[in-house]
Amino acid sequence: MAFNRLRQAWELPGGLIDPGETPRQAAERELLEETGHVPEGRLHFAGFAYFTLAPDGRREYGALFTGRGADVSRSFRPNDEIEAVRWWDLREPLPGRLQPLDAHLAELGRATPPSTRHDTPGPASGPPRRPGRPSG
Repeated sequence: MAFNRLRQAWELPGGLIDPGETPRQAAERELLEETGHVPEGRLHFAGFAYFTLAPDGRREYGALFTGRGADVSRSFRPNDEIEAVRWWDLREPLPGRLQPLDAHLAELGRATPPSTRHDTPGPASGPPRRPGRPSG
């Protein structure tokens, strides 16, 4: 989990897809940019999320990826966006505020059986390629 300075809340690493990136490449880049960590091996596509954000009612799609433990031997350096990072055991509360959407997505990712995870996020005709967490 990453503690967002602006929102003062714990969130899953994530963000927008840059031009020319696949959703997986965006997830890997955001994980590295926000936490300084890289996944062990390949991230696996767990599914799409479609949600409406309050208070403006903005609708977004997200691609949820799961993976094996990130390289936590690298020390995290706080940046303009992220103040702290940590592993989170979903059975234990986090200190401070947790974004409800991110808690729900983390639970969905944990509940996705490995046999149903995919290497690709499906056909190009799927939902718009938007990221996994809200930007505001």
